[in-house]
Amino acid sequence: MNAARTLRSVLVVAVLVVLQFVVQPLMPWRVSPDFLVMALLYAAVRLRPGGAAVLGFGLGLATDSLALSGFGAGALAMSVVGFGASWLKAAFFADTVAINAAFLFLGKLAYDWVYVLVLHQMGMGATLAQLFVWSVLSAAFTAVVGVVAMAVLRPLGGGVDGDRGR
Repeated sequence: MNAARTLRSVLVVAVLVVLQFVVQPLMPWRVSPDFLVMALLYAAVRLRPGGAAVLGFGLGLATDSLALSGFGAGALAMSVVGFGASWLKAAFFADTVAINAAFLFLGKLAYDWVYVLVLHQMGMGATLAQLFVWSVLSAAFTAVVGVVAMAVLRPLGGGVDGDRGR
């Protein structure tokens, strides 16, 4: 990856991180898009699995630093999602809206499931509702917003399929 593409990718990730901490708190809904997961998945397709896991760990620590309890759950969840996304994206080179939406949906869903299960602070009923209702809705909303964001940011950062091996 050349320096210009690296700079553009860093800029796109930085914009998504800023959106997470500026826009998301303004949303009054229980279901909101996760711009950090979008940033991680955007970067993961351009990084090797180890680098994506390290980036996920850093983004997870940023999330955990704002939480009152469960420190480390976000870092673990983001690391797992970053590593898995980078490893899986190597198998899918197609840059279509459907694949990108599915990639964002599954990435956000995996993050929520790992986070909720590691945090382990709710009862059985609340955990099941979180996993199968709220996490699914949040993942769907993140996928929709992510596809729109990728379409807007595409001229800035290039294609979503990554630049590995070119």
